[in-house]
Amino acid sequence: MNLGVQIYNTDILIIGAGAAGCYSALTLHEKSDCKVILVDKANIRRSGCLAGGINALNGYINKGDTPDSYVDYVKKDSQGIVREDLLITMAEKIEEVTRKIESMGLPILKDENGNYIPRGRRGIRINGENIKPILARSVRRAENVIVMNKVNMIDYIIRDGRVIGAYGFMVNLRVFVVIYAKAVICATGGAAGLYLPKHWSFSRHKIWYCPFNTGAGYAMGIRAGAEMTTFEMRFIALRCKDTISPTGTIAGGLNVRQVNKTGEEYAEKYKSSTPGRLFATIQENLKGKGPCYLETKGISEDQEQDLFKAYFNMSIAQPVKWLENDTGPAKENVEIEGTEPYIVGGHAASGYWVDTGRGTTLKGLYAAGDVVGGSPKKYVPGCFAEGLIASVSALEYIKSVPDPEPDMDEIIKTKEGLERYFDNPETDLTIEDLELMMQDVMDKKAGGISENYIIYQNKLLEAEKEIVRLSELVETLKASTMHDLLFIHEVKDRLLVCRALIAHILARKESRWYCYLNNADYPNQDDQNWLKYVNSVYKDGKFNIIYRELVGRDEIYEHKDITG
Repeated sequence: MNLGVQIYNTDILIIGAGAAGCYSALTLHEKSDCKVILVDKANIRRSGCLAGGINALNGYINKGDTPDSYVDYVKKDSQGIVREDLLITMAEKIEEVTRKIESMGLPILKDENGNYIPRGRRGIRINGENIKPILARSVRRAENVIVMNKVNMIDYIIRDGRVIGAYGFMVNLRVFVVIYAKAVICATGGAAGLYLPKHWSFSRHKIWYCPFNTGAGYAMGIRAGAEMTTFEMRFIALRCKDTISPTGTIAGGLNVRQVNKTGEEYAEKYKSSTPGRLFATIQENLKGKGPCYLETKGISEDQEQDLFKAYFNMSIAQPVKWLENDTGPAKENVEIEGTEPYIVGGHAASGYWVDTGRGTTLKGLYAAGDVVGGSPKKYVPGCFAEGLIASVSALEYIKSVPDPEPDMDEIIKTKEGLERYFDNPETDLTIEDLELMMQDVMDKKAGGISENYIIYQNKLLEAEKEIVRLSELVETLKASTMHDLLFIHEVKDRLLVCRALIAHILARKESRWYCYLNNADYPNQDDQNWLKYVNSVYKDGKFNIIYRELVGRDEIYEHKDITG
């Protein structure tokens, strides 16, 4: 198949139109008249993590808390491995970005005095089923922003050590896309689908994180040689059984207890933290005291109706399950379970290693949202804030940067690299087969659900070899359509993220954030030797590990020894 070519030029290219990407575009519109292209592989109206809606803005700083107290909370919950400079600059913008999204039309619930109604200590209640259409509408009204839907970006264009754009292709048309830019902002989200999910046989996309976030932004950066951080900090969500609906809607909204099958409250016996609540649940099950529940039985009728409404705003499967079983949270407790692991910088700390202004180690490349490492628990407001920060930094950078010139030889070479997937011979191996093989390896040998998230070094080394072998096999897959080409690249990107994850776990010789990193060969947390960042740079097919000292909240971190 011969692909057509379309070449675009802009000032700033934003890859990914989720919370961070859309807010980046809006910031650039408000603060400049520069030309912006916002690219998404779906349609921005209902793409990414916000597609189905949300019922709260977590990470909001309510009355009685401050940006500093929020950083203290995140640092404690993440057992010290955070970038305090990123967290404080993010937290200081939370109020501003929340007021902004409200002004766009997001309904934020208020009390009789006009104050936001809290959901738990660090959240506020919203009617957020339409939060993504609200964002998309505002972006489309920005005159200097061009939105390109259904375009999948695959690699950065790098010249003289500087990122000057990206390559991609249209999902529905046989077109190779080349976008040159003075600066690029990566906002593609994290990585789902690395591990075998709970319902892999009949409902593979019934998972916690957006199944279409496949680690593309991570993989693009890894291939380009960007420094990455803390991939060993996986995120595993504690969820309502079967529906994978959020437990925080119940636990945060009603402050109910976690109980085992005997009705005993068990979470207090373990570490009080986000991963600790999951670890406690796993341990109770292993001791034969499961299943475990959120103790909702006996809540009031009004509280039950509030839960139904909240779940209709973001996770309709939970109220549907109650209704079809003629029950509800007031009649019976809600059973809970853990999901498969994910790599996501919005909840954990995995992602690009950035400076305080969200610049990566590649000149001209900035990052925002779930792709940024070091700043966990950013949630939606934090992603907005990072979009704002990255945009301001990019605007300053492009003041002294010339327009890049197209390189037709490089364009033709990259296009031919895509076209060869259509020329590959037919084989018995399908794209879906390869994806399932990858997930099975990660589940059984890299600490998935079947292993109760426990990691064994000997199995991990086996996983490393098998993932490398699958990475070679992916190049033999045949594409018949542009959608096939998309799916091949999604598996290809996931496999590279799996390799990064394995390399980081092998490098951190301790256990931390149980169950996120539960290392059977190094079962103890070792603050004396491992209170530091594990970073990596991919070069010549290998991950080179870099250890870095912790960065404080009063520091302005700048990259050293980078060119461009």
